[in-house]
Amino acid sequence: MLTDGRVVRSSVVSSQIALHAAYGGVVPELAARAHLEGLATVVDAALAPVPGGWDSIDAVAVTRGPGLAGCLIVGTMYASCAALGRGLPLVGVSHLAGHVYSAWLADPDLEPPYLALLVSGGHTECVVLREHGVAERLAATRDDAAGEAFDKVARLLGLEYPGGPAIQRVAAGGDPTRFPLPRTRIDGAFSFSGLKTAVRYVVRDLGAAALTRAGTPRDPRVVADIAASFQAAAVDQLVTGLAAAADRCGATTVAVVGGVAANRALREAVTARFAGLRVVVPPLDLCTDNAAMIAAAGWHRLRISGPDTPGFDVDPSLAECA
Repeated sequence: MLTDGRVVRSSVVSSQIALHAAYGGVVPELAARAHLEGLATVVDAALAPVPGGWDSIDAVAVTRGPGLAGCLIVGTMYASCAALGRGLPLVGVSHLAGHVYSAWLADPDLEPPYLALLVSGGHTECVVLREHGVAERLAATRDDAAGEAFDKVARLLGLEYPGGPAIQRVAAGGDPTRFPLPRTRIDGAFSFSGLKTAVRYVVRDLGAAALTRAGTPRDPRVVADIAASFQAAAVDQLVTGLAAAADRCGATTVAVVGGVAANRALREAVTARFAGLRVVVPPLDLCTDNAAMIAAAGWHRLRISGPDTPGFDVDPSLAECA
């Protein structure tokens, strides 16, 4: 819950990591069912510390895309019913816009224009928020998103899901120079499929004797060095792409948002590379998916465009960033 679009009054997150860990990634049907089972409880928990509960709510914001269709439908149907039942305006917003606005929540003095590197399990792009409600995508991934690459490489190394935290933990004790890995350079775009494939070949070339029955490296030192080498290459690609976008739009403020923005190596690299600019990296609780960022994006969308009609369609491929 937000006040004036920026002051976080309450924010509750229900994690499904344990549910999906056994499968090494998100299972759409299980995710939708978990949303359905837990949504009302999470909303009640979010309203509990707020005086007046539902009576203090002036509007409802909900994600209408992009994302898994089943999860989006559960959320929008709940929000539509709540808005109709309480006589409240409803606004459907982009998940991407939510991440862009997480930086706006993190820094009370931040205002557009600013350039955001949005990195998550499903998205890797550079977005410039020119003014509230007006955003332009300057670069996007041609294939895998950065977070997806982290998950897949973690699986190749026999690490747990989600891959980002696992690789960061193991890479801390590794040598990032031991395994030279490619840094793909594409004007106006990102690409991580080649890097992921290169890691697969590194693991394969260790030889059968160095691998477990599952095909992952036996030696923890080798795992740490591959993880560190991969993380260094991925971060280098991200920072280089962000630098190109910053030059293109003449950015004076850059932000790093999305789940992968929680990666310590990326946070440090961006801070160092853009030392002459204003750098905003949200705290960890605003990097991963959360309702506060959706509320912030919804507050602006409602102010600029007005409410939506309850029952609107979800859009799993929605590309809006504001």
